[in-house]
Amino acid sequence: MASKDNRRKNPRRPLPAGEQFFTPGATGLRKSVEERSATPMAFLYTQVPKWAAPAVLVVLLLTGFAVDNWLGGVAVLPVLAFVGWLAYLSWPSLSVGGRLLRVVMLAFLLVLAADRFGVF
Repeated sequence: MASKDNRRKNPRRPLPAGEQFFTPGATGLRKSVEERSATPMAFLYTQVPKWAAPAVLVVLLLTGFAVDNWLGGVAVLPVLAFVGWLAYLSWPSLSVGGRLLRVVMLAFLLVLAADRFGVF
């Protein structure tokens, strides 16, 4: 009962359980990106409602599908950036199939954005 009372007083969600947030032994660019990503990730997981980020991304992607000009391309760019960011952060822990799926998704979003900008 005490945990429900705490949730009512503090509506923020706790960070997800896990062994480590950062890649062990990371150096250079990966370490820098992971450290700079910690704040936005913590914000998304604790301050923003669970449904907000996926809902915004779905609306932007549907806008990219529906609008057949450069505005559709602009709508797809944040989705491409978010998916690319998550793919980069999760890359070390993925299997070959997971990596392939992310590459295909990024290629699809890139082709969609390029089509909307009139490259094809």
